[in-house]
Amino acid sequence: MSKRVVISEVQPQAYEVMFGFEKYLEKSNLDASIKELIKIRVSQINGCAYCINLHTKDARKGGETEQRIYALNAWRETSFFSELEKAVLALAEEMTFINKGVSEQTYNNAANLMDEVTLSQTITAIITINAWNRIAITTHQQPALDK
Repeated sequence: MSKRVVISEVQPQAYEVMFGFEKYLEKSNLDASIKELIKIRVSQINGCAYCINLHTKDARKGGETEQRIYALNAWRETSFFSELEKAVLALAEEMTFINKGVSEQTYNNAANLMDEVTLSQTITAIITINAWNRIAITTHQQPALDK
């Protein structure tokens, strides 16, 4: 792969803005486990190896089980996830495949399970990881192989 720009070095202000979203989300109502599920699932959809590697490690450190991480890309086919988690994952998928839009059913299901503040924070979390994925993929950020 060719060498690509390192935005954090060339335009550190851009990274400061992105980290501002992360700091906001740290103080949000969102459960840490749900935040990591969002990050992993969106990164799986986008094919962002760097973010999948990072957030699966973070999820395990936070107490997430290997079984749920392995089943995340087939969450609809398991009973491992709560009703709220399923609503969040459906919203995350539709927001990531945004060209198809977010259906009324998916949006209303999430809205019925969360208050407006938490729903807004969930939407922001999904937008943020999509942005990080696009940065990592475009600039060819690669995870290091653990030894």
